[in-house]
Amino acid sequence: MVTFINMETYYLLMGIMALLAIVVFVALFFFKAGYGYLGGGKWGPKVNNRTGWIIMECPAFLLMLMYTARYAMSGADTGNSSLVLYIMAGLFLVHYFQRSFIFPLLIRGKGTMPVAIIAMGFLFNSMNSYFIGEWLFRFAPAGKYATEWLASPQFIIGSLLFLAGMLINLDSDHVIRNLRKPGDTRHYIPRKGLYKYVTSANYFGELTEWVGFAILTWSPAGLLFAVWTFANLAPRAKALTARYEEEFGDEYKELHKKHLIPFIW
Repeated sequence: MVTFINMETYYLLMGIMALLAIVVFVALFFFKAGYGYLGGGKWGPKVNNRTGWIIMECPAFLLMLMYTARYAMSGADTGNSSLVLYIMAGLFLVHYFQRSFIFPLLIRGKGTMPVAIIAMGFLFNSMNSYFIGEWLFRFAPAGKYATEWLASPQFIIGSLLFLAGMLINLDSDHVIRNLRKPGDTRHYIPRKGLYKYVTSANYFGELTEWVGFAILTWSPAGLLFAVWTFANLAPRAKALTARYEEEFGDEYKELHKKHLIPFIW
C-alpha cells in the first residue's frame, strides 16, 4: 500500500481516475468486454472463469482488510469513531468477500475469461480499495465520522441503498445461474426478478450498492467508485441488450426492457 503520498497528490490521483472513467465510458461503447455473454476471441489468452474472478476481485478485499487490520493494531487516533470506520470498511469487505470467494465457486459451466480483462480488473480493484482505504483511515477530516454519523440521513439512506443493491445483485446472479440445467449450453432470456424490467439486473444491483456506499460515506472516494461503476457497467448493459436482440430478435424486443436502470434507461 502506498501511504507516503500527501493529500494533494491523493486528490490529483483521484482526478486522473475520474478522467479515465470518462475515457473508459466512451471506449466501451465501441469495444465489447470479452467475457460472459459478450465473450469473444479477440482478447488474447484466457483462464477459467473461477480463477479469473478470484484473481480479479480479491485485491479489493485483501487491501481493505490490511487497511482495517493496520488501523486496529496501530491504535491511531484519526479523530473519527473507530466503530463508524469499521462498519464502513465492513460493508466494503462483505461485498468483496462474496465477489472474491463465494461468487466464483458458484459459477457453472466451463467458461473462460481473458487474462487482459483480469489484469485490468485487478488494477482497478486495487486502486479503488486504495482510495477508499486511504480516505477512511487517513484523509477523512477529523470529526467527520463521529458516532453520531450512524444516525445521519446520509448513513441511513446510503446503507439501505447498499443493502438493497446487494440483495438485488445476489438475486440476479441466482437467476442467471439457474437459467439452464447442467450440460445445457443454450442461451435463455432471464425474466425473473428485476430482469422483468432491465437487461442487466445484476449490474443495476451493483450500481445501487456503490451509489449507496458513496452516500453513506459522503466521500470523494465513494463518489469516484460510483462514477467508475456506472462508466464500466452502462456501456456493457447496452451491449448486452443489443446481443440479446441479435440472438432472440422480436421475442426480446417486445419485452421492452431498459438496459440498466428500471423505467429510465
